[in-house]
Amino acid sequence: MDEKTFKTRTQQLAINFIELTDSLPKTQSGSVIGKQLLRSATSVGANYRAACRGKSVADVIAKMSIVEEEADETLYWCDLLKQARLVDENIIQPLEKEMGEILAMTVASIKTLKSKKS
Repeated sequence: MDEKTFKTRTQQLAINFIELTDSLPKTQSGSVIGKQLLRSATSVGANYRAACRGKSVADVIAKMSIVEEEADETLYWCDLLKQARLVDENIIQPLEKEMGEILAMTVASIKTLKSKKS
């Protein structure tokens, strides 16, 4: 996938997570999990943009590793929201699917970069 498309997908996904967190119950648990989810979900695209400006292959790998961590953390918070029944599974499933795809592409990119580095 090209850089522009990946940036667009991660930005749109961040917007979708913003909308989701705004719709969470106004409870303590909804607020705490929502803040964590919002932070990690919006961080994916921001860190990908930083990776695109990497100064070396090692720098890009390091920044893409942050993208990987944040995407995985986002999936954790999504799972927690479902388990706690704070959000309908049908609402969160498409977001999880897209984040899972972003995560898979990120892992594949890191592997490719590491093989080029060796």
